[in-house]
Amino acid sequence: MSHHALPPIAGLEAEILALVQDSGPVFLPHTNLNLEQIRSGFACALHMHQPTIPAGAHGELISHLQYMLEHPGEGDNHNAEPFAQCYKRLAEIIPQLIQEGCNPRIMLDYSGNLLWGVEQMGRHDILEALRMLACDPTLQPHVEWLGTFWGHAVAPSTPIPDLKLQILAWQHQFAAHFGREALQRVKGFSPPEMALPNHPDTLHAFVKALRECGYRWLLVQEHSVENLDGSPLNHAQNFIPNQLLARSSSGDIATITALIKTQGSDTKLVGQMQPYHEALGLGRQVLGATTVPALVSQIADGENGGVMMNEFPPAFIQAHHAIASNGSDPATVAINGTEYLELLEAAGVPSADFPTIQAAGQHRLWQRVGSPPTPEATEAAIADLQASDPSFSMAGASWTNDLSWVEGYANVLEPMNALSARFHQLFDPLVAQDPGVTRTPHYQQALLHLLLLETSCFRYWGQGTWTDYAREIHRRGEAAIANP
Repeated sequence: MSHHALPPIAGLEAEILALVQDSGPVFLPHTNLNLEQIRSGFACALHMHQPTIPAGAHGELISHLQYMLEHPGEGDNHNAEPFAQCYKRLAEIIPQLIQEGCNPRIMLDYSGNLLWGVEQMGRHDILEALRMLACDPTLQPHVEWLGTFWGHAVAPSTPIPDLKLQILAWQHQFAAHFGREALQRVKGFSPPEMALPNHPDTLHAFVKALRECGYRWLLVQEHSVENLDGSPLNHAQNFIPNQLLARSSSGDIATITALIKTQGSDTKLVGQMQPYHEALGLGRQVLGATTVPALVSQIADGENGGVMMNEFPPAFIQAHHAIASNGSDPATVAINGTEYLELLEAAGVPSADFPTIQAAGQHRLWQRVGSPPTPEATEAAIADLQASDPSFSMAGASWTNDLSWVEGYANVLEPMNALSARFHQLFDPLVAQDPGVTRTPHYQQALLHLLLLETSCFRYWGQGTWTDYAREIHRRGEAAIANP
């Protein structure tokens, strides 16, 4: 594959949207868990990402992982190969645990950038391991892949028209590597940085796009949501499914099931299997007219930092050995998100019984807007709230709560919005006339640079090299739009 080849990010929109709308159960036919015997469960997800940067030998787009391997003396680049091993090691750990009589579960979230980068580097060892985790029938009950944005974009500050492009581009990439059946099994969504938009129109567009792209549930951080009366989630709510309600500034409604990630962003939680230990102390939870097993949901970077590189595998293995030693029907089990939700549905628990939640800060907003809401009243109310309370933010909440993703980064955000506007101005009318336009190199080159410019890493690192990378990607994106 040549360095200038484009990743598979567009061109099959109609086929993919038709494919993922299939509403049948995915894990239920294969599950070996019995809901009635379970008191509590834990669902662990690993998030894997490497940004794409214009830093190849001739300035070409390469994976940051490749850059690390080529510059071992800089920073912590000596960790490049350990990172690469982290991307593939579940393909050894899960089969080993199954062979040992355990019943492991893991959820995996790999960015589109990372999947493309691994392919660009010719790391077939990693791709083969991932193909096994996505396609091997013996592993299917144990491994759940989660969808995400292709380019690790932060939803609250991603231009609204690009949310669906990011979602669909990832689905293209995943299907290209692992096939359409594997894509049909991807029903949960993991937003990068756990960032949930709380601006009504961004959130509504996000949830609507998720539903149109076949997703049934979303992982959200407990501090980024509230109950409809503005109160924080009560303790028990963290351990059952909730229904996230997104109302736009015009009053349109979209909903999706939410599983709650608790306790901030400490990666040590998964690294040391805290979700398992927490689940051990939990009993069944009341939901509607019945009780259901408590579920502790947690996500961490899969490769970053000493805990995930070194402590996670033995802790993960040990937890599963402990469960297996409890005999044939342990009260606390590993269970994946979709499996849990499908078991609830099969047991006759309606999603109408899930508590309804909304994005944090929206109660204060809707109180001020009045009903029915209008875009004008909504914008005026946001401005009022921000003027009277500087801590009130409609940029959205994310798990780096000490770091706003919007303020202070105008030099990246403004070019991003500009590139997005240019892209849609040119291509939206063309695609409306002829959907085949998304298969052209002109469209795909422009889209690639748009998706790349929206990568969170360019904001997270503040000023310096990363901002220079962003400027260069922006320059190339403008050129790609202007010069077919």
